[in-house]
Amino acid sequence: ASGMNGQNFAFHGYLPVPANERADALRRLEEDSRRRRCTQLFIETPYRNTAMLTTLVATLRPDTVLCVAADLTLPAQTIVRQRVAAWRRTDLALFERRPAIFLLDT
Repeated sequence: ASGMNGQNFAFHGYLPVPANERADALRRLEEDSRRRRCTQLFIETPYRNTAMLTTLVATLRPDTVLCVAADLTLPAQTIVRQRVAAWRRTDLALFERRPAIFLLDT
């Protein structure tokens, strides 16, 4: 559903909670995606989604593609895929307190 590379991907589980460590981890994932042409997947607890999205849009390059898939298999399922530059104009509260998967690709 993300339209991203499903043949070459890496799942990372939860990223660090402290903002500076999370930003460093995201930079490494973005670089790995660029170098290996690999989709990076990770999750976050629903109550930290807004903090994660805030860090994502502040840290990643504007041309990096970010997909957030929330409430998968539920009637309220939402999948949004766009470049980080567009995410900077998006209401990030849309994903607040919803189980979500985050994907990034370059």
